[in-house]
Amino acid sequence: WKTYLGRPETDEIRCLAMGVLGGALHVSRPEEALPVLEASLALEQRHRLGGDHENILVAQSNVASCLSRLGRDDEALVIERMIYARSVATLGVSHEETIRNGNNLTVSLNMNGLLDEAKSFARDRLLPAARGS
Repeated sequence: WKTYLGRPETDEIRCLAMGVLGGALHVSRPEEALPVLEASLALEQRHRLGGDHENILVAQSNVASCLSRLGRDDEALVIERMIYARSVATLGVSHEETIRNGNNLTVSLNMNGLLDEAKSFARDRLLPAARGS
């Protein structure tokens, strides 16, 4: 990781290294991973200069996953809803990444006890999209 610190902040390799570090910490030390993942997201947002770029959506998903791992499921759900909406708008409803984001949203809905919404979302939105891809 320290190898990439000297690179410019928006350097693609540095952004990738930050994401890898956050991902590695996410598994065993999520409380340490969250600030790294949030910094990685901020770097991606500055580097990409657009909130809907696929790399930004992935970085946001990583933050949401970490929040959920920390028991902050309500915060994760807000982010998952936003990610899915942006993914549909930019990639289309049947894109593989959109379906993956929809699956993450379904899990987040379940974690928040919104089982009926999760079922209807999966049945009405995800299954038709998966069949169409």
